[in-house]
Amino acid sequence: LQVDLWQPSSPFHIVGGTVTDVRVPQNTTRSLLPYLQQANIQYTILISDLEKAMENQTGQRSHRNRRSLSGYNYEAYHSLEEIEDWMHHLNRTHSDLVHMFSVGKSYEGRPLYVLKLGKRSRPYKKAVWIDCGIHAREWIGPAFCQWFVKEALQTYQTDPAMRKMLTQLYFYVMPVFNVDGYHFSWTNDRFWRKTRSKNMRFHCHGVDANRNWKVKWCDEGASFHPCDDTYCGPFPESEPEVRAVAHFLRKHRKQIKAYLSFHAYAQMLLYPYSYKYATIPNFNCVESAAYNAVNALQSAYGVRYRYGPASSTLYVSSGSSMDWAYKNGIPYAFAFELRDTGHFGFLLPETLIKPTCTETMLAVKNITLHLLKKCH
Repeated sequence: LQVDLWQPSSPFHIVGGTVTDVRVPQNTTRSLLPYLQQANIQYTILISDLEKAMENQTGQRSHRNRRSLSGYNYEAYHSLEEIEDWMHHLNRTHSDLVHMFSVGKSYEGRPLYVLKLGKRSRPYKKAVWIDCGIHAREWIGPAFCQWFVKEALQTYQTDPAMRKMLTQLYFYVMPVFNVDGYHFSWTNDRFWRKTRSKNMRFHCHGVDANRNWKVKWCDEGASFHPCDDTYCGPFPESEPEVRAVAHFLRKHRKQIKAYLSFHAYAQMLLYPYSYKYATIPNFNCVESAAYNAVNALQSAYGVRYRYGPASSTLYVSSGSSMDWAYKNGIPYAFAFELRDTGHFGFLLPETLIKPTCTETMLAVKNITLHLLKKCH
């Protein structure tokens, strides 16, 4: 039976007692359900009509003008083209706080844009890196990155905490890391995860951009097979997107103190290590930052996030960007798994963008202020 694994991302992680979310083609359910009953495996149908859920996720596109940038809708999902227009617009209209640049080009030749946010108050400032959309189908990620930028610009004058953050730090925000994959998830396959590089031998596309980093590359939790969702690639940094970001982070490693990556879905805040069960040297600082961030997040709507080392909280995976950032001297490295826990999965409706981003914003501000306090 061909199924698409939503959670966990790889069959290696399926052991007795774990909950697994799978997407099943319409014609497969007839054979799958009796099989599950025979095997005495409990199941729940979370989404019975995926087509309909996809329409519900993006609302009635035709009924709203999503083009005008002054009235940009942060409670809607946006195509890559719209997000890039939005970035260019902010670069023109908020030049005091925003500087847009590209760190390189994707496999299909698209620019890899980053927004640098912050007051040019002093020549040297510490920085925080934020990326969203490493996995194409996790649309709530890029929505959060845009929300973060909006909040920074709108509350800079009125919120002392935000003012402090933008005065004392720079934020490098990459709203869409995997630009080719994200574009493909809008035009061809809503549930595409990987990049779009070609594999000549297998006629499969793409590499898991979160298994392609040079840290315990292609070990546990990653696959050597080009057609798998967790394919690690032919070699570390084989993907131009990963190579470009790694190069930028290496170049600025003395300046960047935190690395935050946004994924979906599981409602977790994860920190290193992902590739092994071991305690990081600065565990106390990172653990207390995570604990406070999760409490801040919960204070908004009562949504509880689990937190902890990725290996024991989620599952073991090698070659991840978070582990790489930590190994390369960035002391605070976190991966967020945003809402929800499977009821909507990757199809989180637009009505939930605002609450999801509002609570996540509290966590990010909390981590950032923790960073400025100096933890010993």
